[in-house]
Amino acid sequence: MRKQHFEQHYSSRIGWLRAVVLGANDGLISTASLVVGIAAANAARADLLLAAITGLVAGAMSMAAGEYVSVSSQADSETADLERERLELEIDVEFERDELASIYVDRGLDKELAARVAAQLMEHDALGAHARDELGLSDTHRARPVEAALASSTSFTAGAALPVLLVAVVPMDRIIMVIVVSTLVFLAVLGAIAAKIGGAGIAVGAGRVIFWGALAMVATAVIGYIFGAVV
Repeated sequence: MRKQHFEQHYSSRIGWLRAVVLGANDGLISTASLVVGIAAANAARADLLLAAITGLVAGAMSMAAGEYVSVSSQADSETADLERERLELEIDVEFERDELASIYVDRGLDKELAARVAAQLMEHDALGAHARDELGLSDTHRARPVEAALASSTSFTAGAALPVLLVAVVPMDRIIMVIVVSTLVFLAVLGAIAAKIGGAGIAVGAGRVIFWGALAMVATAVIGYIFGAVV
């Protein structure tokens, strides 16, 4: 007897991967760019450190709130869809069985087989069958607001911690160069890891985050230099 083979699919990682990668990249890019911009204006170390820490805290809270609100809205929609489907099953179960069978016909089954499949699945778990095959909902992709909020805020903090640490220890005459180089290196690592976990090309994953990170730091450096010269 052949041993049952369980495959690990990348789609099962989409929810937490998106939140973690987005949070870490955002924390690193936004905090590093903030520090580079203020440093370009010839600010003192104390001002840089204050800006970096407050940026970390504000960003982490913003990420948590944004993810929670966004994913909660998705969860509310899913709950409403499931409740409507539950009521439809109570009102006219025959119609719902035919509706499910028609979905399977559209996917390639003949009518007789589709009707048998629909009947058996509905006997086992009618709401689950309709949630999965009519609404496209599954446990893998269900909205989890608290999980998303915690993942985003924690990963943002982890990403933002690097520029905060560098501001505290790096000599001021080299602060911009060190932060820029360190940020780009860590962005490349994050992009490569995310691409590897998600099954995408490592070079592409690293390259796109490096591009946007570099662009953000250049933009804030220019602004800091201009306003620093004016002031």
